[in-house]
Amino acid sequence: MQKKAPDTLKSVPTEINFGAYHITNPEELGRNILRLMEEGGKVLSGFLERTDAKSGPYSTASEVTEATKLFTEIAQHWVNEPAKLIEMQGALARDYMQLAGNTSQRILGASVPPVAEPEAGDNRFRDPDWDHNPYFDFCKQAYLITTRWLEDVLDKTEGLDERTRARAEFYLKQLASALSPSNFPLTNPEVLRETFATSANNLVQGMVNLAHDMERSGDLLNISQTDLDAFEVGRNVATAPGKVIFQNELLQLIQYEPTTEKVHERPLLIVPPWINKFYILDLGPQKSFIRFAVSKGFTVFVVSWVNPDERLAYKTFEDYMTEGILAAADAAKRESGSDKVNVIGYCVGGTLLGTTLAYLAARGEEPFSSATFFAAQVDFTKAGDLLLFIDDAQLKSLEEMMAERGYLDGSRMATVFNMLRPKDLIWPYIVNNYMLGKKPFPFDLLFWNQDSTRMTPANHNFYLREFYHENKLARGQMTIGGVKLDLAKVRLPIYELCAKEDHIAPAKSVFIGSKLFGGPVTYVLAGSGHIAGVINPPGDKMKYQYWTNDKKAATLEAWIDSAKEHPGSWWPHYADWLAKHSGSMVPSRKPGARLGVIEDAPGSYVKVKS
Repeated sequence: MQKKAPDTLKSVPTEINFGAYHITNPEELGRNILRLMEEGGKVLSGFLERTDAKSGPYSTASEVTEATKLFTEIAQHWVNEPAKLIEMQGALARDYMQLAGNTSQRILGASVPPVAEPEAGDNRFRDPDWDHNPYFDFCKQAYLITTRWLEDVLDKTEGLDERTRARAEFYLKQLASALSPSNFPLTNPEVLRETFATSANNLVQGMVNLAHDMERSGDLLNISQTDLDAFEVGRNVATAPGKVIFQNELLQLIQYEPTTEKVHERPLLIVPPWINKFYILDLGPQKSFIRFAVSKGFTVFVVSWVNPDERLAYKTFEDYMTEGILAAADAAKRESGSDKVNVIGYCVGGTLLGTTLAYLAARGEEPFSSATFFAAQVDFTKAGDLLLFIDDAQLKSLEEMMAERGYLDGSRMATVFNMLRPKDLIWPYIVNNYMLGKKPFPFDLLFWNQDSTRMTPANHNFYLREFYHENKLARGQMTIGGVKLDLAKVRLPIYELCAKEDHIAPAKSVFIGSKLFGGPVTYVLAGSGHIAGVINPPGDKMKYQYWTNDKKAATLEAWIDSAKEHPGSWWPHYADWLAKHSGSMVPSRKPGARLGVIEDAPGSYVKVKS
């Protein structure tokens, strides 16, 4: 008699248990693994065709090459110091052995103190299993021990000049952020649980998310930091009512509708950075600095820079001064009927403003009543990690690329800014989007952050070389329009705002630059960083604070020691300061009453995508 074939379907277990981590449907897991391989093949093919897989300025390939050269140099130093190397290796081995012993005891049920703990607020290890599960706890502590040992090795490496050490610290931060066990499915408890619970459907969806990001990316992979479909310029961001009353090739000038019967005689002109879009100052009704200024009785004009393409490749830094800030100031004066305007420069818009003020001072012209700088630098000796991207070789490579294309894609500058804080701005989104397979949370600030703009070669080359690389404005060596610039000749009142944790325009750098002006400077230090320190509206929830100090100080540290801390937003403090330089009150002004109306705010320039 022939034996009956076994029922193979019944032999497949319906659930596989690994304690808290269990596979509920092995068959579906197998199907999803096949789907994952299929989607992964498509992504790999697309990646190999991408330009960022090749060498270029600020690309992955170029940065890996630079890091490898640098770490090889440091390793060679330690090879030449064998006794010190053995001592350092011994310290690492002892920590590893202690961790192994502790983990063995934990597996047997004992409670032992950790060898290494994450810093407070390190969100990578917030899942309870990083502490409660011996396997994940071992991965976490081994990582922390190793990265802190590498930092100690670098700290004790002698003979490195300041720039080399700074570059090594930067690349070590990139390496340490990338190698965190939270970035790998098998060593991240949250990802592993999700993979088992969904039979790896999260990884399939993550691969789909990656393919989508690659399709919409320019030169470099643009990792989604927010749900881009949740926002639209003019619908739920950049919604303050106003009119475009002037435009040229470089900008549209927006005048905002008044909300008070009386306004200050002298209007306020805001010059945002040309590397981002202006609506960081108008994210929404509750966060809008523009709406706040209008509510305080100021007639507000804002520059909305063009998103340039190859047709504007020839536009220079001087053009951005004459056709940009000076043209906007002239239009604001004609529209308002005021002899002078107050002006704000944010980030690189502030660098442009400082240069313009020095240019006007040299010519004996003064169209401004006061000047304000938001997180802006005019001296770049302490400009932070961004200086690491500026040397002759990288500038030459960047210039060649921009000359070929006619512009710099905004994704390259966005990548640089993200690399300054990889633990916060890169890897959490890789885990969320590509491993957990989730859509990022809708967040207006991150929508703005991803709405980058292109840059003209002539302007951007000048900015990087003349300011960051050679620091000519601060040194009194810069010439614009045949005029030699001297910041000491700028004597109008200045409000200088910087942010305590700013990694783009460091507080120390801004403080040093504030000393170069020849007039009275009100220096204010805000809490948080480059964006949150500025966009900190008044309200019930006082997230940050600010500091003021009427005493003069030689250094930022000395200034902070005697500064007065104030809870909440600095905006009311600024409004009081600005009112003193804005003249008497006059009837409110209807936008475009003199120059006419071109279109409704926020205008068409800001809606152009890169």
